[in-house]
Amino acid sequence: MAEEIRSISITGHLTLDLHSLNNEGSEGNQTQTRMVHIVDDDGNLQVVNGISGDMFKHIQAEHFQELAMEASLPLCAGCRKFDANRINADTQFFADLPEGIGNEDLIDRVLKHCAMDDAEGILITQGNRSTPRKSCVEFGWVVGLPKTTRTESYFHVKYDPRGRGAGSGGEEGANVGQNIFYRPASSGVYAVVAQVELNRVGFNDISRKYAIEDREERNRRIRTLMESVAYTFLEPKGAHRNTQNPHILGFNGVVSVSRSSIPAPTASGLAANYVEEVEAIAHQLNRLRSNAIQTTRFNSQSKFTEAIMDLVEEVPVSA
Repeated sequence: MAEEIRSISITGHLTLDLHSLNNEGSEGNQTQTRMVHIVDDDGNLQVVNGISGDMFKHIQAEHFQELAMEASLPLCAGCRKFDANRINADTQFFADLPEGIGNEDLIDRVLKHCAMDDAEGILITQGNRSTPRKSCVEFGWVVGLPKTTRTESYFHVKYDPRGRGAGSGGEEGANVGQNIFYRPASSGVYAVVAQVELNRVGFNDISRKYAIEDREERNRRIRTLMESVAYTFLEPKGAHRNTQNPHILGFNGVVSVSRSSIPAPTASGLAANYVEEVEAIAHQLNRLRSNAIQTTRFNSQSKFTEAIMDLVEEVPVSA
């Protein structure tokens, strides 16, 4: 039997057309999109369209919550409602805590109580606490490649059957009439970096022991986590999807897998040779532990999905 998977890294290029996943807000009737400064592969400073890693983490967490509900994994009251406060919104959980409980025991209880707080991480602030649970999945900024990514602003008008005579401002403070507004849309190739620490699912980072001792329960959570990461790149939920659902033209890159304490290697897709770099790093790391790191290239969404589903199937659960 193969050694269990400890960590996964995903590095790739995701092609998104006409999306609006990363709006910062509005000024007047103009919606602003997020732009970031990067250093390109030639060492030059560039301003490009970027989607925050927070956005992709939120997308992944939403997929995880839906899958966890379907699989009947334990969820706190906050996570069952997809409350941003998560376990901090579970008043009964905190009411049942013993007086003076320490952080180590608190994290044990949190991990047993909620699979989502286990996998996604949480800062416990209820009751004047500041107890962190580090996430098992991390996303970098999804950054547009300078030469192949553009953002434009498009004219829109709200249809009003009364015609053009009544425009916005006709009634003070009311959103009435044929309001004119400008909305951005971005298209291009985006560099993606994501890392998943499967060995930390159910693991208490303070006690350095598994709070979830049942291997079957950990495996159910691990499979759910891997599935949710795969679905993140198949259905990137976010802003303005009701009318600007992203066109996903392609996804290519490399998945690296570690079966030891060596981290699964990654490299930024902003570099032209990122796939070869990840494979070269894996080759060097395998000099220390034979076959500790495996890499799989993918050149489409279907091949990426196949690579992740192959890994999911390695994690045994009862029928």
